[in-house]
Amino acid sequence: MSMEENDKKEDLEELKNQKENDKKENSEKADNEMVPKQDYDELDDRYKRILAEFENFKKRSSKEREGLYNSILSDVVEAILPIVDNLENAVKIETQDEEYKKGIELVLKQVKDVLTSKGVEEIKALGEKFDPGLHEAVSSIQDDNFGEKEIAQEYRKGYKIGSRVIRHSMVVVAN
Repeated sequence: MSMEENDKKEDLEELKNQKENDKKENSEKADNEMVPKQDYDELDDRYKRILAEFENFKKRSSKEREGLYNSILSDVVEAILPIVDNLENAVKIETQDEEYKKGIELVLKQVKDVLTSKGVEEIKALGEKFDPGLHEAVSSIQDDNFGEKEIAQEYRKGYKIGSRVIRHSMVVVAN
């Protein structure tokens, strides 16, 4: 818990205690010795403002924690993506040892399952319309088999978490 949060809680507790003490004192005093209404209203207003400020602080802190978590997750996933690329390339290679290839495929599937469980998605590229927010064009070709700004090849897969792009797809754009 941060110092600022502790200070806010202490202020809130102090006001609650002060308000409770005022109520006790008011009930004990005779009607003619009660705290003036202006003082009571001032304390009540101060209490409500601090309470609202504390609620806003809790919401803001929660959003900051969530943003920090997503940022750290993105950094970790970005470091793992080259490993995924290498495993995908290893699966494509022809080999005499089918058991070895199955092992590589299982490891690749396991890594992809972990990424999926954390909300990481591959960015679709082949056959899609070029989107500079999701794709990075490394070259372009003229081919009548493809539509305008359609992605013809994908050199490197892109990934995202929710709407946040971790790595853009590296693509060749047609026409």
